[in-house]
Amino acid sequence: MKSEKLSFKFKFAFGIGQAGEGCFGQGLGFFLLFYYSQILGMSPGLAGSAIGIAVMIDAASDVFAGSISDHWQSKNGRRHPFMYASFVPLSLCFFLLFFPLVTSEWALFIWLAVFTNVARTMMSLYHVPHIALGAEITEDVADRTALVAYRQFFANIGGLFALLAFFLVFSPLMGDEVGRFNAAAYTPWALVTAIVMGGTIFWSAWGTRSIIPYLPKVPNQLRASLAQVFVRMGADFMEVAKNRNFRFLFTGVLVVFVMVGVTTTLDIYMFTYFWELDDSIILPVLIAYAIGNALGTTICVPLFAWWGKKACLIMGGLAWAFFQTLPVVLRLIGWFPENDDTISFAGIETNTILPLLVAVKVIQGFATAQANVGYGSMMADVCDEHEYQTGRRQEGAYFAAVAFSAKATSGLGTVIAGFALQMINWPVGPHIQTAADVPPETLMNMGLVYGPIIASLGFISVIFYTQYRLTAERHTEMLVELAERRKIGGDATTRYAVD
Repeated sequence: MKSEKLSFKFKFAFGIGQAGEGCFGQGLGFFLLFYYSQILGMSPGLAGSAIGIAVMIDAASDVFAGSISDHWQSKNGRRHPFMYASFVPLSLCFFLLFFPLVTSEWALFIWLAVFTNVARTMMSLYHVPHIALGAEITEDVADRTALVAYRQFFANIGGLFALLAFFLVFSPLMGDEVGRFNAAAYTPWALVTAIVMGGTIFWSAWGTRSIIPYLPKVPNQLRASLAQVFVRMGADFMEVAKNRNFRFLFTGVLVVFVMVGVTTTLDIYMFTYFWELDDSIILPVLIAYAIGNALGTTICVPLFAWWGKKACLIMGGLAWAFFQTLPVVLRLIGWFPENDDTISFAGIETNTILPLLVAVKVIQGFATAQANVGYGSMMADVCDEHEYQTGRRQEGAYFAAVAFSAKATSGLGTVIAGFALQMINWPVGPHIQTAADVPPETLMNMGLVYGPIIASLGFISVIFYTQYRLTAERHTEMLVELAERRKIGGDATTRYAVD
């Protein structure tokens, strides 16, 4: 393996594909349930069930994408063919989710279930090979963390683009309504977002093609046809599940990611009805978390070198749960300003809760970035441990689990959020536009779900994180021995840094 560092150009190209996924996640996590329930008038429980069907199939598609890319061999390598194949159907399905050609509730249910399923499957074909590729490119600790940080940074940029495009461009320009209730804004916004999504994914695949000749090759005895991949999927997943560090890391992150998914889905409800933020002040709160998260990715490399990945993962997870709960609990016990309170700053009258919510979200996003990047980098380290123990590189199988946990934020989270709204008898339809249209006890129950109930489960993930035992010292020892094995065996899977 060459010792040269990865270039900025290469890391940029690798990371920018995640902007497409950021757009996708924002669309499905933040807007989709609200669009189908409050704009189209669908029952939130029914809409959540349609999305839930996609989650079950999504788990299988992630495992399939990981297994087939692990066993695939072509002139474009193992990962790139699937990255190229995904972006057009993914973009089309995303657009159609916000351009339904049916109107009845059950027809909308089928439409939502079908296109969410296909969209998520296409995202699996991109996402799993993409993040598996990141573990194959380099074993350098700093560069590996940097690749994950670039991905996380551009994921936030994509999410910000989706929000800004809707609230600053399409909502003011389209239709008679304003803000999130502007039904006419969703379709043109979805079209432009889909184009950006497809463009950034293609950019990532094309911009990283130079690494293909130097990536690990599939040994002849491990190559498989499509039919054989289906047979091997279960065996591949069971093999990686034997790894103790993988089991605890995956389970812990899955718990917190699902909880994040619930709150992401409920964000638009909370900001609209619980905090009563109108369209002139909602945007700063919406983008505050993404800005904090993007800023947090810029210091991951030095923080990991100082404290270690595991410590940063634990602290980031605890910070997310704490700051998620704080403002809601303070409001419920009467220690937070009222929604109509104002404050004068530099001669400008502004809503009192706005700067408080923005500050909390920026800090929460900044701290959580350490957990997000730490998780991705630690999972890549576990792939090295797997090779050390078995002699096989199975990044695809490992990162299928990563993909599922990441997409659970807008999948399982949306299902739980939908049923939670159903259980508290949330009113639906375009006429439900202010807190005055919602019973007070229903608002309080939503605050309890969004804050202490969901966030308390996030603390459980820390128990699993503490059981992760792969230290930086042990990982370094394994890399040295793996390098020696490759020299002795003349292994063709030696990886190189890219100029």
